[in-house]
Amino acid sequence: LLPGDDDGCEGEGSKLPAVEEGELKAGRDAVEFELMESTHAFLDRFYISRIGIRVLIGQYLSLRQPPVESYVGIICSRTSPYEIVKRAIDDAAFMCTRKYGDAPEVIITGRLDMTFPYVPTHLHYIMLELLKNSMRATVEYHGIDADYPPIKVVIADGSDNEDVIIKVSDEGGGIPRSNMKRIWSYLFTTADPEIQEGMVAFNENVDHSIDSPLAGLGYGLPISRSYARYFGGDLSIMSMEGYGTDCFVYLTRLGNTREPLPI
Repeated sequence: LLPGDDDGCEGEGSKLPAVEEGELKAGRDAVEFELMESTHAFLDRFYISRIGIRVLIGQYLSLRQPPVESYVGIICSRTSPYEIVKRAIDDAAFMCTRKYGDAPEVIITGRLDMTFPYVPTHLHYIMLELLKNSMRATVEYHGIDADYPPIKVVIADGSDNEDVIIKVSDEGGGIPRSNMKRIWSYLFTTADPEIQEGMVAFNENVDHSIDSPLAGLGYGLPISRSYARYFGGDLSIMSMEGYGTDCFVYLTRLGNTREPLPI
């Protein structure tokens, strides 16, 4: 299954770990990232196509179940970014505390009362990835048992806004400018090699749950961006090395965008 899938379909759970293993083996080879643009483009198309397939399967299966209030299939007409961010914070804090014994505080501000039509599982996956990265960076930059600066989440929306925008800001030391292009690669990760090996052999049923390691194979960010782009949104990252990182999630309201299926 792709991360964030929750459609009850069986039989495809072993495919993603197989792709991950191939990516990991390719990443070991001494190949410059600049020479692998075609590989990255193929993986982008591959994952977006699979997202589309999973959305269709999930929508079909959900519509055959008893109706749920505010839901049409897997789409919630009153998706609350605030509630989803809170759940993602709880999951990320659990994983961070398990790894380091503590987790930074997260402060949520902005439009806490707004709702809009979206797929909650997609948004939860995106926010969990960003918050995991921010918590890990903050703890490792400031040191265990330090007085961590809070991670800040801002939810922005207005009646005339084109997008719903969520910003995640941390003071985790930032990302070197030389690595900014690489963070969108499926072959780039700062995780320990032993964790990478373990993730490939990990049980696919819990591979992307809170039971998985805080940092894994490196495909979290690019797949998060694919999830955002699938419904016409985007994910961008601005970093200040030596200080911290700002992540911006742009989400369009469902119903006014076309499916960006690649050719």
